[in-house]
Amino acid sequence: MISHLQVILNKEIAYLKQTLARAPANVLVALSRLNMKTAFIGKVGNDQFGHMLKSVLQGQNIDTSHLLFSEKVNTTLAFVHLDEQGDRSFSFYRNPGADIMLEKNEISEEKIKQSRIFHFGSLSLTNEPSATATYTALEFAKKHKVLISYDPNLRTPLWRSIDEAKQQIKKGFEYADLVKLSEEELEFLTGQHDVTKGTHILQEKYGTSVIFVTLGPNGCFYRNKNVYGRKNGFQVNVVDTTGAGDAFVGGALYKILTLKKPVNLLEHTDFEDIVTFANAMGALTTEGKGGIPSFPSMERLVDFLKKNNS
Repeated sequence: MISHLQVILNKEIAYLKQTLARAPANVLVALSRLNMKTAFIGKVGNDQFGHMLKSVLQGQNIDTSHLLFSEKVNTTLAFVHLDEQGDRSFSFYRNPGADIMLEKNEISEEKIKQSRIFHFGSLSLTNEPSATATYTALEFAKKHKVLISYDPNLRTPLWRSIDEAKQQIKKGFEYADLVKLSEEELEFLTGQHDVTKGTHILQEKYGTSVIFVTLGPNGCFYRNKNVYGRKNGFQVNVVDTTGAGDAFVGGALYKILTLKKPVNLLEHTDFEDIVTFANAMGALTTEGKGGIPSFPSMERLVDFLKKNNS
């Protein structure tokens, strides 16, 4: 639902990347790279950063007809700090940011009705009016039986308190059909480090049809109401992990769309196919810097999977 500019900080040298740091926009770009039709709903400032972001999305063939400009508030900025292993941490400039100024009357029910999947993240739930706008969009998606995908995407500096973060992130589960979590986010929400127990707790409480827990280089754990399992990841030369989880989500959603099968009926063989593809998408993204510029094309993915499967 929201977007902002990403600034990469590497060895004390800062340089701008024309990329989006917000997970939902990244997921759309990943899907667009796989030749899927996507659209973005959100708000940026009427400033250089906001116009740059719109240009980036348009350059990725994403429908920006519902990307709005705020005349009162600037575009939110994220600063991504990389360590020597390519792992990242975040800090933010959002005082406030245009992303949290999206209002419920600016949500297009018709655009959501036309969709097969509606994807959202928890960071549009941190403040009003964007939280109400997000729940309005989710109600539209439920009304029109659109599959809802959710990334809790825990970024504690953007919340007023840890308790509020936990409460709002859990509320997002009440709408979601499909959720992608990190191990850290799973433990934050359930108190469980064990992925089998933690995902069982969430599924029992919220009835979530499918849960993925990304495990970094160790691959992914998956669960629906009938089966669960784990799939190893791919070994690659990691440069920057920014956007890898979003690329994973894009890959998983692509495979789910192509399977044309209700997610609650997915079997082990379906998950093996989905997660292998999604793991490859995430792994390839870590080989370059800055998320979006590193998202692989379908041709590169197919070539990578052929080489690794052989």
